[in-house]
Amino acid sequence: MKWNGKQWKLLALCLLVMAMLIAGCSGGGKSTGDTGGTTSNSGGGSSQGNQSSGDSGGKSETVTVKFTNFSASGDNEKHLQKMKEEFEKQHPDIKVEIETLAYDDYFTQMQTRVASGTAPDAYELNYENFVSYAKKGVLLDLTPMFGGFDTSVLNKNALEAFSTDGKQYGLPASFSNVVLFYNKDLFDQANVSYPTSDWTWADAEQAAEKIRSLGDNIFGIYQPIQFWEFYKKVQQNGGSLMNADMTQFTVDTPQNVETLQHMVDRVLKTNVMPTEAQMAGMGDWDLFKSGRLGMLVTGIWAFPDFTQNITFNWDIEVEPGNTAKATHFFSNGLVINKDSKVAEAAFEWLKFMSASREAAQIRVDAGWELPAVNYEDVLDKYLQVTPPNNKKAVFDSLNYLVTPPVVEQNAEMTDIIGLHLQAARDGVKSPADALRDAQKELEQRIKLQ
Repeated sequence: MKWNGKQWKLLALCLLVMAMLIAGCSGGGKSTGDTGGTTSNSGGGSSQGNQSSGDSGGKSETVTVKFTNFSASGDNEKHLQKMKEEFEKQHPDIKVEIETLAYDDYFTQMQTRVASGTAPDAYELNYENFVSYAKKGVLLDLTPMFGGFDTSVLNKNALEAFSTDGKQYGLPASFSNVVLFYNKDLFDQANVSYPTSDWTWADAEQAAEKIRSLGDNIFGIYQPIQFWEFYKKVQQNGGSLMNADMTQFTVDTPQNVETLQHMVDRVLKTNVMPTEAQMAGMGDWDLFKSGRLGMLVTGIWAFPDFTQNITFNWDIEVEPGNTAKATHFFSNGLVINKDSKVAEAAFEWLKFMSASREAAQIRVDAGWELPAVNYEDVLDKYLQVTPPNNKKAVFDSLNYLVTPPVVEQNAEMTDIIGLHLQAARDGVKSPADALRDAQKELEQRIKLQ
């Protein structure tokens, strides 16, 4: 059959339409089985998720941040989970994979992981270990990420604690400090005025002696004679354990000997503080809860326990000083692995945990330490939960924060000092001899920069 021009044009049009239909059926996108749609390893122990199959790229990639911590172990994991859920709601393109380790194993495991290059993207460090990790150069400098981050919502002292050499290597997650707890009923029985924020060592000793006179099994005060109390007490007396540039130990100075003598005299001279034999295996918290102790120097983490298990009237105050005020500062910081491939996403998670109103509220509602923030409405709610009535003392104590000396051989240093303090406490050595021997042993065994 001979086709005319019109028929040839019609045939060409049909073939073109068929070609277009075939091309549309075969598709230009990748199927879910293609390698381009699988999850790819992002390095640093994290992975980045793929876009939805069948989507030409309209959805953003989901990034997974691995986070390891110790403070949520026990009853607090559910509170950290609430933070994660709220964060992921606000950041749908970031997923957080949480790992919680027991405190006793945490730093051994982290040391191994950091050394082997398998550290998580972000993790938690207490202050002492933070200093060590920062010196080793394994943490990411967060300073370049601070653009647009309003750090004024954070407690200034808590934030500065996680900076070194002008660089910010961490953000504070929470903090705790130590205050003076006191049994108001025993103070009333002894006809002693309650502690005030301007009390000195002498005021505390006078009150302790009057309370001690109430009975053979009643004691005036308990403050452990160990490294963590001693480093703070010497600063209340104008002393220190090391010189300013951390190149020399100053353990056996006259101020420090006077401080230790003051602590030991409570046990061996006035006996306002019980000996180990008089404690008979009882812990200091148990002694206070039994109603047989007038004052106890311990951390604000005792609030939940004391609130539930004490029937007498009690309250708190800023710890007394001597020539100066000094109070403990315990804080857990949040850091990023220097080699993380998802550092920006990890920083968003750290900012949320550290500085967001939502995370702070979760902490306060749970009684899980104290957020290092300045949100007045959140902190007002914290102040309103009683007892103790004078929770303001927690924040007043922040004006006198001191941090412990930290060296490369930190555990060995604290053990050496602790053993010599114990010898003085038990009357085996005089305070002067104990600190002289500690100084000598430290100089022999601890290498300083």
